[in-house]
Amino acid sequence: MMIRAPAVADMFYPSASAACRQSLDECFKARSPLPAIDGKIIGGLVPHAGWVCSGRVTAAVVSAISEQRSPGTFVIFGAVHRRTGSKAAIFSRGKWDTPAGPIDIDESLAERLMGQTELIEDDPRAHELEHSIEVQVPFIQRLFPDARLLPIMVPPSPHAAEIGRTVGRTLESRGGDAVMLASSDLTHYGPRYGFTPKGTEADGLDWAKNVNDRRFIDLVLDLDADAVVAEAAQHRNACGSGAVAALIAAAKVLSADRGVLLDHTTSAETVGVDARNNAVGYAGILLTSR
Repeated sequence: MMIRAPAVADMFYPSASAACRQSLDECFKARSPLPAIDGKIIGGLVPHAGWVCSGRVTAAVVSAISEQRSPGTFVIFGAVHRRTGSKAAIFSRGKWDTPAGPIDIDESLAERLMGQTELIEDDPRAHELEHSIEVQVPFIQRLFPDARLLPIMVPPSPHAAEIGRTVGRTLESRGGDAVMLASSDLTHYGPRYGFTPKGTEADGLDWAKNVNDRRFIDLVLDLDADAVVAEAAQHRNACGSGAVAALIAAAKVLSADRGVLLDHTTSAETVGVDARNNAVGYAGILLTSR
């Protein structure tokens, strides 16, 4: 049986099971209050930084889902930080191991999905060092211990939205209960990231969050799957735009018609501004159907 081992435990989150549970509980406790959700939750956008930076944002999205649904499968569209190519990479069988224990892959859904398109290829090795999906999984395990997982890394290519539509149609035809997540951080601002169009003082960080991040967030709230990849390429305001495009497109197939912003913050706000004014943005958004 194929088992993916954790790649970023002890870097992005604790590797010991007790410490992992404690850290998760702290994230859930720190999350923003949840608004009343009008409509069925189809999916959500979550960040993928270390939990101390962005865990409260992920906790808000997963908590909102738990208050409404008990999905049997989570499809997670991941950002791509190392792999190249235009095809999505699926991990189609076996288990993922985490400090919270193993989680089963939804093998039947993976098989059905791969039979629908050539834009998704079975490439488990692509997932070995990628953190964008891994950091979400313990949150799911904490609130949905019986759920299965389908990890799909989606590059920021012109095919990202079509990949999502294929996933949406496959979920629609299969039936059952599944929720989708997309993993992306927002603007990486500061000298560390080679991106300082508004300087290196506080005004630059404010612009990164309230102007540059907000451009991308508004496209997600408007469910504009076909615009987010180009937006991120031009304005450097998302590192997982392919994953987000896939999420939106899939959610629209499943009747999503609006986005709900639960939280928007930055590492400057959650862990403090470092000496050279670097910060990364994070947003938690739900996609729902009324």
